[in-house]
Amino acid sequence: MTATSDRAAATMAQDPPKLGEKFAAQSFGPCSLDDLQRYASASGDDNPIHLDPELARRAGLAAPPVHGMLLMSQFAPALAIWRPDLTLVRLSGKFLRPIFVGETAELSGRVVQVATGATSDEPPKFLLRLMMHNERHEIALIAEAMTLRQTGV
Repeated sequence: MTATSDRAAATMAQDPPKLGEKFAAQSFGPCSLDDLQRYASASGDDNPIHLDPELARRAGLAAPPVHGMLLMSQFAPALAIWRPDLTLVRLSGKFLRPIFVGETAELSGRVVQVATGATSDEPPKFLLRLMMHNERHEIALIAEAMTLRQTGV
């Protein structure tokens, strides 16, 4: 067994997440302009507000903001680190404030709803409220994730 599979097996033996349970905050970033250029090339989102510092300043921003979908993509790995037994099945979010090039962000979350399957064949579902804070400690992104708990994997 690898260290990853050992950790996953140990987590599977844990109790399921409980209502109100939090996962430890995790850091993301900082992103550089080169990172955003690579993301823009891969995603097709080449909006110049993300890539041109002068344009961002003219728009009233301190620096180019990190792409929103790049920020959203950080929740899946954060959840996998916290609970490898949870599978993300739905994720939605609302962007409130920017996270700029050169800034780190902090991801956190908690379980806000637990639903057991209607039958023993259905895995339990967990609704998570997720947040990302910028360096100014403002909520930059709030999201909800529906997850399923995989057992016996």
